Formats: sequence, structure tokens, C-alpha cells
Amino acid sequence: MGLYDGVDLQLNVPHSARMYDYFLGGFTNFAADREAAGRVLASASWVRDAARANRAFMRRSTRVLARAGIDQFLDIGTGIPTSPNLHEVAQGIRPGARVVYVDNDPIVLTHAQALLTSTPEGRTAYVEADATDPAGLLAEGGLRETIDLTRPVALSFNALLHFVPDEAGAYGLVERLKSVLAPGSALVMTHITPDFAPEEVGRIVGVYQAAGTPLRARTRVEIARFFEGWTLLDPGVVPIPHWRPDPDEPPVPAADAAGYAAVALRP
Repeated sequence: MGLYDGVDLQLNVPHSARMYDYFLGGFTNFAADREAAGRVLASASWVRDAARANRAFMRRSTRVLARAGIDQFLDIGTGIPTSPNLHEVAQGIRPGARVVYVDNDPIVLTHAQALLTSTPEGRTAYVEADATDPAGLLAEGGLRETIDLTRPVALSFNALLHFVPDEAGAYGLVERLKSVLAPGSALVMTHITPDFAPEEVGRIVGVYQAAGTPLRARTRVEIARFFEGWTLLDPGVVPIPHWRPDPDEPPVPAADAAGYAAVALRP
């Protein structure tokens, strides 16, 4: 049996997770994904740098929260595993950390075993669920068995919510998940914006929409709305590379990241 036997990957249709994997230099992508990714890169050559900046933010924010004492993480829109994965970063600081990964992409499911290599002290789980159905997600046994919602949880939406248009309830789903989290929990997010390179981002939106994937770039004000009622950590909602940059990381201009990042805590 091959890895993808019995899984309908729709290889003739570009998929956002596989395109992201291609931008990161991965190999879990196919001709349709590479063709669409090529059109994106033709529209904005900096997209590879943006993908890497987004991944670097995941590592930085996870380290900050783990060092602050959070040992439970809920990662929505996990995507194809790329080491170091979130649980590897978190458990490197807190070996007992518990991490639940959530995605509804069949190709991510086929690679889920790579996300389940927990430390003996901690635990990881993969839940197949749709982010636009928060009630269904919260009812999943794998989530409830792994994470204690009466204790602080870091809820991550890295490079996901721009794939959820307003009419699909982007703000409502975030508020629903925020509402069940304990005080001291964190909301972690990156999101594409038209603020720095409107023409290039507009062309990128067109490529994704032509491939059948909605993409909604939001302004800083629109992104900040997701954090309402919670306390933003310094430096607030800022260009992705500017959120507590690591001096060891290659510098990425804000315009080339084309997105904002932020972390906020529930009072």
C-alpha cells in the first residue's frame, strides 16, 4: 500500500497547503500545485520569503508562550508537516506540552503520523475537522482527550484565516473558539494584507480564486478586530518579521512578508 492509496488528493486541482509546501521548498506537491505556485511567484517574487517569515514567526511565538508557562497548543490549519513542527518547538521547552493539530486536507491526514511524535511526557493528536465549523471541532474526542480547556491554551491561526472570507464567518468562528478558552490563553495569528504591496497581493488573490480557493487579504484594522477583548502582547499587530525578531534569522523586509502577526492573551 502506498502513502496516498485510497486518498482522493485531486491532483489536477491546486491546493493551498501543497502550494505553501512548495514555497517552503518541500516535496509534498504536484504539477497543478507547482503551476499555480509559479503564477503566484510571477506575480510576487517575494512569496517564498513570506512563507519562511510566517514559519519563523510560528517558532518564535511558540517559544515565547512556552517560556511563559503555556503547555497546551491548538493549531488550526496545520498544513503539511515541516520540521520543526509546533510540538517539537513547544516540547523542546516544555517536554510535557500537549498539542492538537487540526486540518481537513486529506494530504495532511496522510502525513499526520509525523505530527504525533510526542515526547514521552507530552502528547500530540491530529483532528480532522473544518475550521469553519467550530462547534464540530470542539466536539471532537481527540481534542477533548488531549487538551484541558479549563487551563490556558494557545490557539493558533497561522496563515489560515485569509482563506476564510467574511461571508464564511471568519470573525464568528474565532470568537466561538476564544469564548471556550480559559483566562491566560493566547490567540496567535498571521494573516496576509494588502497594506504593503496592494497590486501584487491583488494578483495573488486572483491566482488563488482562479484555482477555486477563496483568499481574503485584510488590512491591519481588520486583522486587529480578531483580537478584540484580549490583551495584545508587545509589539502588537505588526509586520510578521517585526514580531520579536530573532537576530539569528535572515532579515525579511515587511513588504516582502505581506502580512501581519500578533499574539494576545485572554484576561
